[in-house]
Amino acid sequence: MTLFRKDMEPRCAYCAKGSTINDREVICSRKGVVAMEYHCRRFQYDPFKRVPPRPVKLQTSRLKEEDFAI
Repeated sequence: MTLFRKDMEPRCAYCAKGSTINDREVICSRKGVVAMEYHCRRFQYDPFKRVPPRPVKLQTSRLKEEDFAI
């Protein structure tokens, strides 16, 4: 997974023109207060604003000794 994907879904949550107000709203320099999921045609991706999903935690309770045998 990369931060600079070409097929990135535009969202105001990680637009260079917006700043987060709370966990649901963004203040945009062009549109004012909008939802995080909203986007306009002036969307400009800022990779530093995007928080990637956390990696899945390994469930060691399912592992057995024979899983490690060759």
